[in-house]
Amino acid sequence: MEWYEALALLLGTIMFLMAVGMPIALAFLAANIVGAWVFMGGERGVTQLLNNGLGSLTKYALMPIPLFLLMGEIFFHTGLGGRMFTAIDKLLGRLAGRLSYVTVLGGTAFSTLSGSSMGSTALLGSLMVPEMSRRGYKSHMSIGPILGTGGLAIIIPPSALAVLLATLAQIDVAALLIAGVVPGLILAGFYIATIWLQTRIDPTAAPAYDVERMSFPAKLGLLLREVVPMVSVMIIIIALMIRGFVTPSEAAAFGALGVLILAALFRCLTWKAMKKSVIGALRVTIMAYLIVFGSATFSQLLAFSGASRGLVNWAISFDLAPLAMLLVMFAVLLLLGMFMEQISIMLLTVPIFFPLAHTLGFDPVWFALIMLLSLEISFTTPPFGLLLFVMKGVAPAGTTMREIYTSAFPFIFCSLLLVTLLIAFPQIALWLPSL
Repeated sequence: MEWYEALALLLGTIMFLMAVGMPIALAFLAANIVGAWVFMGGERGVTQLLNNGLGSLTKYALMPIPLFLLMGEIFFHTGLGGRMFTAIDKLLGRLAGRLSYVTVLGGTAFSTLSGSSMGSTALLGSLMVPEMSRRGYKSHMSIGPILGTGGLAIIIPPSALAVLLATLAQIDVAALLIAGVVPGLILAGFYIATIWLQTRIDPTAAPAYDVERMSFPAKLGLLLREVVPMVSVMIIIIALMIRGFVTPSEAAAFGALGVLILAALFRCLTWKAMKKSVIGALRVTIMAYLIVFGSATFSQLLAFSGASRGLVNWAISFDLAPLAMLLVMFAVLLLLGMFMEQISIMLLTVPIFFPLAHTLGFDPVWFALIMLLSLEISFTTPPFGLLLFVMKGVAPAGTTMREIYTSAFPFIFCSLLLVTLLIAFPQIALWLPSL
């Protein structure tokens, strides 16, 4: 069987099973069993493939995923996130459009602790949009920053999706997590600049209103009490990883422990909150492990059938410049993001794109960060970006999908600008990991 026939068989089976409603992880597993039966010698091949897939689940690199998820769930369900947002709101005082700035600043901090774009968007949408609507903010000033900031959870550590991508691509987990720090902060700065520009162009988009004045000592106390403890958890675990004192798994454990201690100190650590946190983290962890299993076996089948090598040879036969090939891969990711959720995209593309990136001489950590940014953009790409529908679910009644789409575009442009900077200056991403 030719490589393109093998590839068509595997991808066609997956697409068919997804089209009839089978969950993505199970669709991959079923397609892998079919492929193993065809390419690896029937029942014996299937048994060998399943044994190899189970071995992929024992990797130490997977440990940060449940711990990072648990940390974010505790932060959300205990109310620590709400306290931080309230404090940042008070600290900004009478700044024009301050609730939009609160969304970016508080959302960036929350993203570092949650590692979940959907969780971040759901929290910000339920907390901020009703209040901003009540204050007379136009929809693009309330919805846009939330959609943009929700995507920051993908690249700012601790990011469970980054850990999953690094595991699937077999690259250094710590390096990829650290590589997202500077680009994530730059992206947050772009968002702030976008809000400032929007308020300058249309001052009525975010009407000013009177707020209670606070003295400087009161603001300092609020900052130290409600904001610094939360953000310090993220800063400490990133610093420990940069200095090489801990592995990503140990950093995730310290982060979860830190949030637990904070919840206990603030007296909001209840049995109900812990139960919800553990259930939420367990549900996503099981899904992630099924995905790793399916991806590992899919990669082995692509290699065994010759599909991956044939596809790479076919791609480089066009003799495109590395930059042009990168743009093609980026466009494919954005196109897939309009119709598929991000983990499904990773399952389909990682076994193909990373060997191609290696052939083109790309730094694997840099390429992985570009891929994460493309996934972040696709989260908010109309018509089917996942965060668009999360926002629709938490937005006030009467909010149309058209309003959500138009609110997302300026922040998509910010992300595209960051990708351009990373292509022109790769050291933006690689400087911290090189330390």
